[in-house]
Amino acid sequence: MPDPTLQTPRQPTVDVLVVGGGPTGLTLACDLARRGVRTHVIETADELSAGSRGKSLQARTLETFDDLGVDDALKAAGAAFPPMQTWRDGERQGEWQLIEPDPEAPVSRHPQQWLVPQWRTQDILRDRLLELGGTLECGARLTSLTQADTHVTAEVARTDGGSRVMTALYLVGADGSHSTVRESLGIAMKGEDRGLRSAVVADVRVRGLDRDHWHIWPDDPPGELLLCPLPGTADFQLNAKITGEEFTATPETVRGLVAARTHLPSDAVTDVRWCSFYRPRTALAERFRQGRVLLAGDAAHLHPPGGGQGLNIGVQDAYNLGWKLGQVIACHAPDTLLDSYEAERRPAAAGVLDLSTRLYRAGRKPEDGDQSRYRGRVCHLLSVHYRGSELSVDARERRSAAGVQAGDRVPDLACVTPDGSCRNLFDLLRGPHFTLLAVNCAPPAVTAGIRTHQVTDGPLARELGTGLFLIRPDHHIGLAADGPEQLGRYLARFGLRNTETQRTLGAAAPGRRGARG
Repeated sequence: MPDPTLQTPRQPTVDVLVVGGGPTGLTLACDLARRGVRTHVIETADELSAGSRGKSLQARTLETFDDLGVDDALKAAGAAFPPMQTWRDGERQGEWQLIEPDPEAPVSRHPQQWLVPQWRTQDILRDRLLELGGTLECGARLTSLTQADTHVTAEVARTDGGSRVMTALYLVGADGSHSTVRESLGIAMKGEDRGLRSAVVADVRVRGLDRDHWHIWPDDPPGELLLCPLPGTADFQLNAKITGEEFTATPETVRGLVAARTHLPSDAVTDVRWCSFYRPRTALAERFRQGRVLLAGDAAHLHPPGGGQGLNIGVQDAYNLGWKLGQVIACHAPDTLLDSYEAERRPAAAGVLDLSTRLYRAGRKPEDGDQSRYRGRVCHLLSVHYRGSELSVDARERRSAAGVQAGDRVPDLACVTPDGSCRNLFDLLRGPHFTLLAVNCAPPAVTAGIRTHQVTDGPLARELGTGLFLIRPDHHIGLAADGPEQLGRYLARFGLRNTETQRTLGAAAPGRRGARG
């Protein structure tokens, strides 16, 4: 609980202190920095973590990264997933697709997963954060935090022996499964033992394999082993499930796994650049917010790696939280807006926990076409919605239960504007602002901080139907209405009614492109 005896500092060190320099923390920091919110990231390690780890970027994550200005760099750094190549007894058994496209998936300009080593994703996000004016400090560890009514005080220790006290309006724990922030708050993780096998993941260099396939030796026992070529490198990511709880991941034991489970000799592994042993867990934090401190990513929910959801769901946490913190800090929206973060993201995380567990248990089997189709239907995250959120208001008199509703991700379809130009919707939405779409009707006057577009024709107009649609900065429909009567009252939730007190979002942020690749 906040301690009212603490004195409010004249000026907080930063607006938001983000603890953890992984993909979740860096995504959040980029989103805040482009809004002009003073943001600082601290990372315990002396440098951003190595290892390919979460290498799969799903469609919804790629949309988020496009909005944040790092899509070009990630596309250049990665590649589409290669086909799977099955091996038995040293012979190729044919290739197949791990993920079959879903013909009924929501339309996205990113129709397939993109393969990028996690360390490279982090580097690109770091460069974008610095370009936007945010700051990152490695070798800095949170040792304690204390809350007051108006700020958070954090003690930070450095690996060089120094220490200091920082103050922030808000603090976000994105510091992983063993979160210091979560433990400091005393928030429990609720989970269950689902009997998931432990595993080894490593980045290795291997001779004797082509780099056009994701190679799999599926037989069990002793257990499947996979080697996936990592684009932009000479490395493969190795994955192998382990029977039993005790295993020490070293270059020698990794080479032993390759020799035992494939037709390759141990010396075919010419280098083990990074390796890790892990026990998959499924757990969900009891709450995502306590006062001025919030949890995101693995600090809030732990996923087995099935389906490659962990990194992606953490990025979506950040994308949901970033604009809400921005509205509270920069636009004086009520602090209660932040309660909607847990209300929207905790159910989404719970649903993905079940999905990840099912896919991890199923493994990757060439004969299981149903699993390939299932992965294609559910892994893209494009269908996640917030229809039950108090921020989702559908006031239209006529709407189809099967159609697009408030709370849904708005479809990225082509739209025709009064001047006759035709652009896809997400090109109009890009940026840290709200967007009001007036579909086949006249747009009303709105406050600053909202972009307005009139849509007169095209697939988007046919999909949405006539009306006003207020699109949140994370591309979900907040308000759907037949007319402007409810607009003013709805906007007041986000601090957008009183324009005199509003700081223009993103005014000081640099241009969109240019993240160093």
